[in-house]
Amino acid sequence: MSTNYTGTSGIMTDDGYREAEIAGRKVKWDPEQLRRIKEHPCFSEQACHAFGRCHLPVAPKCNIQCNYCIRDFDCVNESRPGVTTKVLNADEAIDMVRKVMEKFNYIKVIGIAGPGEPLANENTFETLRRLHEEFPNVIKCLSTNGLLLPDKIDLLKKYDVGNLTVTLNAIDPEIGAKIYQFIDYKGKRYTGLEGAKILLENQLKGIEMAVERHMIVKINTVYIPGINEEHIPEIAKKVGEMGVYNFNVIPLIAQYKFADITPPTPEMKRKMQDECAKYVKQMRHCQRCRSDAIGRLGHDVQSCLYKE
Repeated sequence: MSTNYTGTSGIMTDDGYREAEIAGRKVKWDPEQLRRIKEHPCFSEQACHAFGRCHLPVAPKCNIQCNYCIRDFDCVNESRPGVTTKVLNADEAIDMVRKVMEKFNYIKVIGIAGPGEPLANENTFETLRRLHEEFPNVIKCLSTNGLLLPDKIDLLKKYDVGNLTVTLNAIDPEIGAKIYQFIDYKGKRYTGLEGAKILLENQLKGIEMAVERHMIVKINTVYIPGINEEHIPEIAKKVGEMGVYNFNVIPLIAQYKFADITPPTPEMKRKMQDECAKYVKQMRHCQRCRSDAIGRLGHDVQSCLYKE
C-alpha cells in the first residue's frame, strides 16, 4: 500500500521510496536522494525559501573557453557565474565552511561552482576530501562543463557529491562549435567542430554515468538568441530521456564574443521553459549565483564573511 508524502508530489511506498511522474516520465527516489532534493535550493523551489548554500571558489582554472564567459577573481560588484571576491585554497575553504555552519544553521549545501571548471583543478578534490571527512552529513554539490566528468565521476562519488549540475548548451556539435572557442583535453587544444564533438561526447557520457550512480543531476543551458534558441527543446528532450532531475534555462549575459547579442526577454525565457517542461522538470527560480555565493537564493551574505 502507498501513502501520500506530505509536502511533495508523488507517493511514498512502504519501502521508503517515492514514486512520481514528471513530464510523462516515471521516476523513483530513495530516501537519501529525496533529502538531497528537498534541502537543496537549486533543486527545490520550496527549499530556496528555507535553506541556503555556500559556494567555495576553489577552482580558478578552466579547460574550455565559452564565447559568453569572462571570469573575474577579484570582483565584488557583479552577481553572475564566473566571478568571486577571491580564490580560496583548501585550508581557507574549510575554514570558511566552519564559519558558515556556525553562523547560519539554514545552510544545507556546500557547492563548488568555479570560478573556473572544478574538475580541472586539483584543489577541488582536496577540498571535497576534507569536506567528506569533517562534514559528512552536509549535501555536497558541484557544477561542471562535463569535459572531464567521465574521468572524475567515481572520485566525485567517493567524496559523496550527490548533486551535480552540468552545463550543456548544445547536443548538435555544429551548434556547439559556435558557442565554444576551444577546449583543452588531455594535453591538446581543440577548436571548432572537433572540439565541440569531444566535449559533447564526454558531457553525455558523464551525465549517463552520474544518473547510473544515483546522483541528482541538473542541466544548465544558456539561452543564446540566434545561436541555440531553436535547439534548446531538443536538449531538454534528450536529457529528460536520460533521467536528469531538472533543467535550468539561463538567459545569456551579453559579454565577451557574444557582447553584441541581445539577451532573451523574461517572456522569451518563460516560453522556452514552458516548451521544455514537456520533457523535463524546469528550474524557474535561478539567481545566476556567483562562485562565492553564501546564503539563501537572492539573499546572499558572503560580503560580510569575506570582509572578515
